[in-house]
Amino acid sequence: MTSPSPASDAAAALLAELVGNGVRDLVLSPGSRSQALALAALALARSGSLRVHVRVDERVAGFTALGIARETGLPVAVVCTSGTAAGNLLPATMEAFHSGIPLLLLTADRPPELRGVGANQATIQPGIFGRFVRLAADAEVPVLPAAPTAWSGLGERAVRAALGLEGEGLPGVPSPVHLNLPMRDPLSSAGEASAVPGEAPRAAAGEPTVLSRGPRTVVIAGADGGPDAEELSHQGGWPLIAEIVSGARFGRLVVHGYRGLLRDDALGGRIERAVVFGHPTLSREVAALLARHDVEVVAVRRGGEALNLNGRTRAVAAAAVEGGPADRQWLGAWMTASQAAAVDLTAPAPDQDGLYSHDKAARLSAVRAELDAVRQRVDRALLADAVWRATWPHDRLMFGSSRLVRSADQVLGGKKVPVHANRGLAGIDGTIATAIGIALASQAEGAAGVTRVLLGDLAFLHDVGALLLPPDEPRPRIQVIIGNDGGGTIFDGLEVAGSARTEDLDRAFYTPHAAGLREIAAGYGWDYTQVTTRSALDQALTSPVTGPQIIEVPLER
Repeated sequence: MTSPSPASDAAAALLAELVGNGVRDLVLSPGSRSQALALAALALARSGSLRVHVRVDERVAGFTALGIARETGLPVAVVCTSGTAAGNLLPATMEAFHSGIPLLLLTADRPPELRGVGANQATIQPGIFGRFVRLAADAEVPVLPAAPTAWSGLGERAVRAALGLEGEGLPGVPSPVHLNLPMRDPLSSAGEASAVPGEAPRAAAGEPTVLSRGPRTVVIAGADGGPDAEELSHQGGWPLIAEIVSGARFGRLVVHGYRGLLRDDALGGRIERAVVFGHPTLSREVAALLARHDVEVVAVRRGGEALNLNGRTRAVAAAAVEGGPADRQWLGAWMTASQAAAVDLTAPAPDQDGLYSHDKAARLSAVRAELDAVRQRVDRALLADAVWRATWPHDRLMFGSSRLVRSADQVLGGKKVPVHANRGLAGIDGTIATAIGIALASQAEGAAGVTRVLLGDLAFLHDVGALLLPPDEPRPRIQVIIGNDGGGTIFDGLEVAGSARTEDLDRAFYTPHAAGLREIAAGYGWDYTQVTTRSALDQALTSPVTGPQIIEVPLER
C-alpha cells in the first residue's frame, strides 16, 4: 500500500489553484523529484481542466510553453525535476523576460537538509533565474497533516505576478515567475486531482497618454508591436514603419523600403518624434533614429526592459492622439516615397497573345518565358515572398533569427496576419519549439489554420530536438520551412566578414555542415519535401497540411 505523500497533496492543490486562476496549459518534462506535479497534471488533463504537453528536453519544454503563452497571452506552466533540468529553462526564461511573456517555472527541488551537502541531483535552485523573473519563491516543504495547504496562495500570486499585476518589474508587463518546490519522500502516492477552471485576473485598463499632433511623427512597430501600432498610425495620420515581425505591417500607411527612407535627409532627417510599439531589432537605421537626441521618443513597450536608446525616452502604458487635422504634407511625402520603394515579386502574367500567336517565333518566345517562370530558382527574397503569400489571417507565421528575416523585412508588403518571432534577445534558440507551441495553442479546440516557421539551417539544427513529438498528443499542422545555404551566412553583413581570415570566418562563424535534413525528418517522423523552384515551392506551401512537415529550400551561399 502506498504511503501518504504530502508532496502529492500539495502538488494537486497548487495546480488546482493555477487552473482556478486561468492557467490552461502545462508543459512537462519527466523526472523523479517532480513526479507529484506530473501525476497531478495528468489527472487534471484526464478531467479536461488542463492541457498537458510532454517534452523530454527541458529547453524544448521551456520554448514550447513560451510559444503557447505568446499565442494565448495567458500564463503557461513548465514543470521539471531538480538539477540541470532547471538550468535548461534559462534560455526560454530570458527570452520571455525581454519579450514580456508570462511563464510559470515550477522546478522540483531537494529539501533544505539535502542542499549543499553533495546530495545527488541537488544544486542551488533558489534564485537561479535572477532578475529574469518577477517573482521567485522558495516554497516550504509540505508535511502532514497540513500538506494540501502548504503552498496555498502561491498559485494565485504566481499568476498575478506573471501577468504584471504584482511583484518587481515594470507594472503591467507580463514576465516569468519561478516557484521552487522542495519535497521529501515519499514523492508521490495514488490519488486524483480536480480543479474548477477560472478566469485569469486582469488589470483595469488605464487612461492612455494623449499625444499632440504637432511634431513631425512616425510610428515604429518592432517585434510584438501588434495592431495597436497600426491603429495609432491611422489615428494620427502618421507614417507606419513596421518590422515584418511586428504583426503591424498592414493598412494604408505602411512605409515600404523604410531603411532607405530613414537615411534620406528630406524624410528621416526631418523626424521630430517617434512613437514606438514593441522591440525594434531588425535595422540599424531604426536604432540610429531612436538614439538621436534631437528626436522625442515615446515608447509603448511590453518587455522587461524599458526602451531608452537616447537616454531620454518617455515610457507610456498606452497612447492616443488628440483631435484635429493630420499633417497631410508630411504624410504625403512619406507615402509618395514609399510607393516608389515598394518591391513587387509577383511573377509576370502569361503572354496570352504570344502563346496563341500564329507567328512561330512569337509563340516559342512566349512558351520559353513561361518555362523560365516555372523553373525560376528560389532565392531568399522569393522564399520569403512565397511564404508570406501563402499565409492568411487564420494561419500563424513565425520567423527565426536568421538572414531570412532581414530579407523578408526588406521586400514584403502589407498584410494582416498574426506574426511571431523571438526577438526579445534575437537568439536562434528554441525557434521550432516556440512555433510548435504557437501551433498547439492556435489550433486548440479544432480551430483552423496552419503555422509556418521560416528559418535558416543553423537555427533548425540548433533546435532539432523539438521535432520529437509524443505519439499520443495532437500532431500540429505546421510547416517548418528551411532556407538551407549550408551555414551562417548572416555573418556576411557583419563586421567580422571584413576583419577575419577566410578560414577563421568559415570555421568559427559560417560553421558549414553536411547534415541530411531528409534523414533528420525521417528519423523524427515528419513529412519532408525539397523544392528548388518557385512553382514547386508554391505548390508545397498551399497543398493540404494534416500534420508536421519540413520543406527544405536550398539557397546559394
